[in-house]
Amino acid sequence: MPYRVTFVCTGNICRSPMAESVLRHHADEEGLDVEVDSSGTGNWHVGDPADDRTIAALRRAGYRSAHAARQFEAAWFARYDLILALDEGHARALRSMAPGDEARAKVRLLREFDPSAGTDLDVPDPYYGGRADFDLVLEMVEAAMPGLLDEIRAGLKVA
Repeated sequence: MPYRVTFVCTGNICRSPMAESVLRHHADEEGLDVEVDSSGTGNWHVGDPADDRTIAALRRAGYRSAHAARQFEAAWFARYDLILALDEGHARALRSMAPGDEARAKVRLLREFDPSAGTDLDVPDPYYGGRADFDLVLEMVEAAMPGLLDEIRAGLKVA
């Protein structure tokens, strides 16, 4: 059975699809049995592709992106092993819709997996910024990947 991970941000066009693409790339490279997707806490962009600046940042770094935005639904908690929020506001929103303690425990912050993150675990929203803001988000996402992949490998061994 695959390990299932989803990333959640606000509108599902910037941060979470970026994290989805990066994890999918690394999981595929390692041959890990992982299903990866993403969604948003809001419905503003449902059906839209990832932001052009997200796609450009990913391409510059050698990643691919094929994405259609969607909104996270409470019924999906049972589907995932790990639900990764991109900032504390997303984590609070997800925990508030969780159907119980077991579901709430699946919600983590992506930057928890970056040992250099310190106490600021939020990935900033680049939507109102420019290229440098999107590149910074990509750097933060990539910095969390080694720790996240360790977590996934451990989860696959338990299953």
